[in-house]
Amino acid sequence: MSEYILPLDPSKRSTDSLDFQTALRSKIVGQAEGVQALVDLYQVFRAGLNSPGRPVGNLLLLGPTGSGKTRIVEAAAEILFGDARAVIKIDCAEFQHSHEIAKLIGSPPGYLGHRETHPLITQESLSASHTDKLKLSFLLFDEIEKASDSLWQLLLGMLDKATLTLGDNRKVDLSQTVIFLTSNLGSGEISELMQGGMGFVQPKETPAAGLDEKVERTATEAARRKFSPEFMNRLDKVVVFHPLQREQLQEVLDIELGHVQQRVLDTANGQFLFRVTDAGREFLLKEGTDQRYGARHLKRAIERNVVYPLANLLATDQVSLGDLVCIDWDQSHNRLTFVREGEGALIQAPAPLLAGAAASAEAKDGKSVDAPPEAAKEERKSRAAQPSGGPAVTPQARKKPDRSNS
Repeated sequence: MSEYILPLDPSKRSTDSLDFQTALRSKIVGQAEGVQALVDLYQVFRAGLNSPGRPVGNLLLLGPTGSGKTRIVEAAAEILFGDARAVIKIDCAEFQHSHEIAKLIGSPPGYLGHRETHPLITQESLSASHTDKLKLSFLLFDEIEKASDSLWQLLLGMLDKATLTLGDNRKVDLSQTVIFLTSNLGSGEISELMQGGMGFVQPKETPAAGLDEKVERTATEAARRKFSPEFMNRLDKVVVFHPLQREQLQEVLDIELGHVQQRVLDTANGQFLFRVTDAGREFLLKEGTDQRYGARHLKRAIERNVVYPLANLLATDQVSLGDLVCIDWDQSHNRLTFVREGEGALIQAPAPLLAGAAASAEAKDGKSVDAPPEAAKEERKSRAAQPSGGPAVTPQARKKPDRSNS
């Protein structure tokens, strides 16, 4: 009788990890290595194979500003804990002097005001994000290169033994914590690589071949020059975030416009939909693309050119519940135009149309959520626009009834 050997697939992931990976990729653009590092840690933790007596993971996130280092931590917290603020964030710029460590761990007994100095990292604060299904915490040290050497020495024990001793001798257990360290080290050299060095090569002419490897090597060497070998040796992984290219910024534009649409739908009395034409998108990308500042520059361009005008329209009652606003680029006047295309974008269609795609309105640039309660009361049943990725039909403008006496 032949013996059958069942092959195993160690690359297969659990359903929880696949869901986490999909959700994280939908929020983070162009940083596959960072997403993979978090998914790997999450898989090991869910399997219960993380090292005992050590943190779940120690990650150093390097890269230029605006590349998504802090955002990926907040996005992971939003997915796992339901709140992007469920992260203990330590701004290392506040710890540039050694005596400021007392703000982190508290002052020892005997010092004046030690009872009023409450530590930032406590067991209670770490356990605040724990649930019955997931007992995990995120601890983020933002811009670690700005901290004093005293904080780096304090981190050695935290990264190695998962233990922190507070000023009053209480112990904090970090064995169920992922420790993130972010840094902009090497961003100046990376900017020179993107811009072609001495200026003879323009950014658009910079060869793409081997650029990612150069960026990764530049950032890693800058970190090794800054931190001691024993500090670097306690890190599980160094992840380098690469500058965002134009194609990736287009995806960021979709995400940020979706966030703006969500903010509009969350307002008290002015829920409406908007869409941005291709010409309008090109203008926003042109205004918001800068290799030195990354995605933050694009967010500022959206705030300045989309959010502020929409706020003016809403404050002056030029748009109302259920309107659909089209944002287009006017080449002749060199500015964005805002036109109300239709009404009733949030109002439910007649019953025969609900089974098909005609029951949805296209919110090309906005997230779709359920209609607000006010609209539900007025129209009995309201339905928000479906996600922009699915098939949808643009709502038609309703003709206002003629109120004349004729």
